[in-house]
Amino acid sequence: MAKVLNIVNGDIAIDIMKKAQVEGDFLAWQDFLHEGPVPKRFSLKQLSKLRADYIHKEKFGKLKTIQKTFERRDEKLENYKIYQKITLWFEHDLYDQLQLLQVLAWFQANIIKGTQLTLICTDSYLGECSIEEIEKLLRYEHTVMNDHLYLAERAWSAFTETTPKKWFQLEQENTYLLPFLQNTLKRMLEEYPNTKNGLSRSEHQALLVISKGISRPREIFKSCQSYEQAKFMGDVIFWKILDDFIFYGLINSKEHGQELTINALGEKVLNGTISWLNIKPLDRWIGGVHLTNDNLWCWDIKKKNIAKYYYSSALSSLLKVKDYAPSS
Repeated sequence: MAKVLNIVNGDIAIDIMKKAQVEGDFLAWQDFLHEGPVPKRFSLKQLSKLRADYIHKEKFGKLKTIQKTFERRDEKLENYKIYQKITLWFEHDLYDQLQLLQVLAWFQANIIKGTQLTLICTDSYLGECSIEEIEKLLRYEHTVMNDHLYLAERAWSAFTETTPKKWFQLEQENTYLLPFLQNTLKRMLEEYPNTKNGLSRSEHQALLVISKGISRPREIFKSCQSYEQAKFMGDVIFWKILDDFIFYGLINSKEHGQELTINALGEKVLNGTISWLNIKPLDRWIGGVHLTNDNLWCWDIKKKNIAKYYYSSALSSLLKVKDYAPSS
């Protein structure tokens, strides 16, 4: 019997797949690549070290534990030649699709000989599947061809660029070989500050939900998830959005943070009277793009395009530097 490696998004999916008696060994990718730096031309080892440092600094885990997790993960991937078959199990959401791009791009750079590479990628959330549903997913397994690897490498390269130009341009192309890539491209672009109020889509949704009277953090999170075509954000990252709103005075907090209400400043940001960019200093990475007040890229919700801007706090307005692609 062929020795098989199953690469999946996380440990929860592995637990279910083991119960479903999926054949082979397992490897969880375990990284939320939609947050934090993912710069270009880093080796897997270098990027893993950078990601571990970032995750630790954001207080999502102990540094040594994260480093060891990534080291074991990378070592297992680099020893892929001991397997006759590798199956990639990934979901349709932003979290999984970025992981899939990274893995496929790695295999593009490390030419496979003697190992079959297959993919199972549907709109089912693996961590929510029953044993029977996991078994049924096997019917969607297909071979990864060179064209899949080439497209993934292009997308991963675009994601790690210092500007979002190539990422946006890829959205204008036919990416049918990876059927969930189009939504991934768009949803990641929507995480850039928008031109109306400087909030990302995730931030805007959170503030909007609170403005509607939903006050409990867990209920706010669940409501925001319902806005997503494909939910991707974990609650620990979402809590940081709420923490920022509290810290910068957009929402009021009672009962030790268990009751949140929007205030006058939050309403002004939500309707665009005051920009979030004028309140919270911008220091965020999206892939290889380091967003700061001096390197400001914004998503135009109406025109559906990305452009570089200069934010004038004195005028409380965005001044466009340059359009990099035609609006759709």
